[in-house]
Amino acid sequence: MMAAPITGVTVRSAVWKSLVSLSSIGAAVAARNAAVSLWEHRTGHEPPANPADPQTSWGEAIAWTVATGVLIGIARLFARRGAAMVWKAVDGELPPELEAAGPA
Repeated sequence: MMAAPITGVTVRSAVWKSLVSLSSIGAAVAARNAAVSLWEHRTGHEPPANPADPQTSWGEAIAWTVATGVLIGIARLFARRGAAMVWKAVDGELPPELEAAGPA
């Protein structure tokens, strides 16, 4: 049984933005935790608390920034695509933000 489609452009947009925000935040937190675990496993010590700290080497600061940026970016992409798939399964249509974009 399919749920009734969500109506109203403003309501649909607000619900979509909330869904994407929550899923993206969760994905970013999980990705950062994974990055910390991987860093500690590979290096044997904690990642830099603040890569901008002059006491952190440039190499370590850049490596940590790239690693977390890539992992968080990919996790957020998975979260957004997953949210879009759930939205379409429930609503029967693409989310408002994706309807306007159309196929690439």
